[in-house]
Amino acid sequence: MAASEEIIELARGAATGAAEVKPTSVVAIDVSERLILTEVFLVISGESQPQLRAIVNAVDRAMHEAGEKVRRREGFDAEMHWVLLDYGDLIVHVQLEEDREFYALEKLWADCPQIDLGVDLRTDAVGDEPSTLDRLLGGSGEAVDSAGGSAQ
Repeated sequence: MAASEEIIELARGAATGAAEVKPTSVVAIDVSERLILTEVFLVISGESQPQLRAIVNAVDRAMHEAGEKVRRREGFDAEMHWVLLDYGDLIVHVQLEEDREFYALEKLWADCPQIDLGVDLRTDAVGDEPSTLDRLLGGSGEAVDSAGGSAQ
């Protein structure tokens, strides 16, 4: 039996939240055929510990808005490399890019189908909404110099 549409939608919401802080990659894996404890692994990577913290906070916020509470959180400490967020049927792995490459969860679960999340990380926006960074910068698309003026 494949992952339920409800859990897939939760994964999409978490991925959309994470996309606002521009992770390096986001992959959802349907593990429901292999595990009885959960249905979907959402694997998100970032380039630095501050970015991992921002990703975790964005995912937590998106899940809170969806009415979900984290059951367990592991690895959310000063030396963050891999944070696991347990939402029951959705497990979110947030990893530094180098740890993600080393542990290769996608390869470990290669026999499980990946889920299309509909999240494009190559653009500055998810759908038609401007990213958080764009909103903070005023969304003008202009570069800003260190004195706060437009750099043209």
